[in-house]
Amino acid sequence: MSREQRDALDAMLRSVPRSETRPGVEQQRSGFAAAVTRPAPEGVVTRQTLLGGRPTLELEPAKARDRGRLLYLHGGGYVIGSPRTHAGLVGELARRAGLRAVSVDYRLAPEHPFPAAVDDGLAAYRELLAAGTAPQDLVMAGDSAGGGLVIATLLAAREAGLPQPAAVVVFSPWADLTLAGATIRSKEGADPIFTEADLRAYADLYVGAGDRAHPLVSPVFADLAGLPPLLVQAGANELLLDDAVRLAARAGADDVEVTLEVGSGLPHVFQHHYGVLGEADAALDRAARFLTAHLGTEHPAADRPEPVR
Repeated sequence: MSREQRDALDAMLRSVPRSETRPGVEQQRSGFAAAVTRPAPEGVVTRQTLLGGRPTLELEPAKARDRGRLLYLHGGGYVIGSPRTHAGLVGELARRAGLRAVSVDYRLAPEHPFPAAVDDGLAAYRELLAAGTAPQDLVMAGDSAGGGLVIATLLAAREAGLPQPAAVVVFSPWADLTLAGATIRSKEGADPIFTEADLRAYADLYVGAGDRAHPLVSPVFADLAGLPPLLVQAGANELLLDDAVRLAARAGADDVEVTLEVGSGLPHVFQHHYGVLGEADAALDRAARFLTAHLGTEHPAADRPEPVR
């Protein structure tokens, strides 16, 4: 990473409000939206619709293939975030993969604690299948809490007897709400976004007094057998690094095809910084190629913005 890229990244990360400056849930939501929202990329058409009974943002790149569909679940600790805040990230992944995408506005805590988010993820997945999307033509992705929710949704789908999609990508997944990962503490000073207290507060709102080791809450404790090929990307400078590492290890132990990528010196969901950070652009390209390879579709030669050098 060049000095210029590091300075640009640091400036963007400093714009994200820390927990002490956003005491209420609504203030957290508005602060997060103001700090991280990026519009869908040029050439990606968006429209509001419904899926599984929830508001959903559809994103269709100009060079979208006829075959293949991406279902995305956004991050935000199960408390903040929306398809709008993630339109840029989802749109970039969809554009690079040449896939039509749907990003679901699943219900958030504390108004709707666990298992509301899982129920909404499953309802969206079920409706895509029922509407005629073949499982081999469907892929999923998510970031942070949305990454954990993607895995939980597929576990719920497996339990319901539904087929699995072709492939899954998760960015910096929050996969252990018991906060047992060693990097929750060892990376405290290195992570520019979170503290352990932040994560514990989100877990409290989402799970309350419930079982935080439940496999649909913390997929690192689940049996992942039968899940589709999985790509896990994380940054070395984040509290949730150990969640990504242990999720990948759990998947491998359960005979799931899995690839783990850890970016040196990078923060939580560094893919948000595409166009500024070269590593973010490269990671999104690899994620797009992973998805299209498992769909059996050709990776599109889409024009990509040049990152700042």
